[in-house]
Amino acid sequence: MRTKEGEKKRAYLTMEELRQLPDNTNTYKAIEREFVLEPKSVLMVEQEQKLKDSDTAIASLQTSKEYLEKQMAEVENNLRELLQQDPSLARQIMSMSVV
Repeated sequence: MRTKEGEKKRAYLTMEELRQLPDNTNTYKAIEREFVLEPKSVLMVEQEQKLKDSDTAIASLQTSKEYLEKQMAEVENNLRELLQQDPSLARQIMSMSVV
């Protein structure tokens, strides 16, 4: 999620810098170790798309995170209930050594 937030911030900052440039300014897009001349409008559209994609990915990741946190809490509660119902099982688990 941090990666997507970083991508989103980078796209936003790039868009802000591009907005300050006149429309007829030569702009270049970095492709691996090369720079390719691109119209400002093309770069703006690409950055807007990256921003939207990052927002979508962040929302999806947040939903997954919340779901997994709920699942983990449920498993913890089930385990806690199991150990409370059978104290001998709890003692047996506590006597096991972790290698």
